[in-house]
Amino acid sequence: MLPTGSKEAQIRESNNQKVHPQPMEEATSPNQETPEALVSKIFTNISSLKSAYILLQAAHTPYDPDKIEAADKLVISELKNLSELKHSYREKNPKPVSDSPQDSRLVAEIQEQQNLLKTYEVMVKKFQTQLQTKDSEIVQLQQLIHESNQKRMKLEKKLKLKGLSDKAPEELEAKNECFSMELTPDLFTSSAEASYKAIHDFSKPLINMMKAAGWDLDAAANSIEPSVIYARRAHKKYAFESLICQRMFSGFQEECFSVESDDVPVTKEGFFHQFIALREMDPLDILSKSPDSIFGKFCRSKYLAVVHPKMEASFFGNLDQRNHVMGGGHPRTSFYQAFLKLAKSIWLLHSLAYSFDPKVKVFQVKRGSEFTEVYMESVVEEEVQNPKVGLMVMPGFRIGGSVIQCRVYLSGVMCTN
Repeated sequence: MLPTGSKEAQIRESNNQKVHPQPMEEATSPNQETPEALVSKIFTNISSLKSAYILLQAAHTPYDPDKIEAADKLVISELKNLSELKHSYREKNPKPVSDSPQDSRLVAEIQEQQNLLKTYEVMVKKFQTQLQTKDSEIVQLQQLIHESNQKRMKLEKKLKLKGLSDKAPEELEAKNECFSMELTPDLFTSSAEASYKAIHDFSKPLINMMKAAGWDLDAAANSIEPSVIYARRAHKKYAFESLICQRMFSGFQEECFSVESDDVPVTKEGFFHQFIALREMDPLDILSKSPDSIFGKFCRSKYLAVVHPKMEASFFGNLDQRNHVMGGGHPRTSFYQAFLKLAKSIWLLHSLAYSFDPKVKVFQVKRGSEFTEVYMESVVEEEVQNPKVGLMVMPGFRIGGSVIQCRVYLSGVMCTN
């Protein structure tokens, strides 16, 4: 038997346990998160993180800075949520008694997210490289502007010395008239000459491919503009040049060039910057970087307008290239690249036209109009009796008080000496 004192001590200890029980509500508190709920949150967070990462990759091709920024913020947000879950778990479990299978799974999931974070860091470095490339392009454009300002200052000094300028250079700079010194009718005239040459250059392979495909060129020329009297059979090439020109210049008088977009520059400076930036670039390089830009949409619409489906099918035996263009692509075929040179020259001429204040106006002459040397220039040297316009090969332009003559083919009876 135990001593009486020992029994009393046991009774007191038992009573003490009843009087001071452990706080059971902590074990059953609704605010305490169960391991199953925590794991479920982690899985949900991982799914959201993967989805955000996929959006980040998709925003890279084609390159879309706005979508990249939005996806970047979403990835960072999901990473923060995962970090908060980790800290919350560690605060509630500061000293784990043992490594259970559930703990091992959590460690594995966290390791997976750390690996994903490393991948994300690589993507960030890649984007930083792209941003550096864009910065380099900006620096190049700024250098061009600087060189233009230097040329402007030199011209102003020469004019002042000759007494042809009554304005101080400071006044001109204050009025931001640097473009007026560079934007001369001669610059537009040379660009118009380049556009006409591009039309002529593209018509050559087009006509050669028509010959190779067995086309009746006489019938094709007559279908473009019937009843035209050609002085020579070789002159029928002007019918094809005329058709190409009409299709390419359609919408030229519109600021957006008949292309739907919200990114069209609205100032003459914006158009001139566009002219400077694109004139030395390869059109295929431009479209590789921005296939869905307004220039890309212009090229697609004009290609589909100039090259008829029947013509393309006879050239290549299928419509694969046309379908590729209609689907938003820009094929790297030699024929399409030849067309892009033409498209770029017309696009640059349009940008330059809207760089002037007031803008350059385009004008055309109708078939059968009386020939006048003020507004027209014949594309051939032969003299014609009672000359009338048989074809308008290239439109004319008005730059302030100056006129660039339109190019026409005169239809009539040749003079004989």
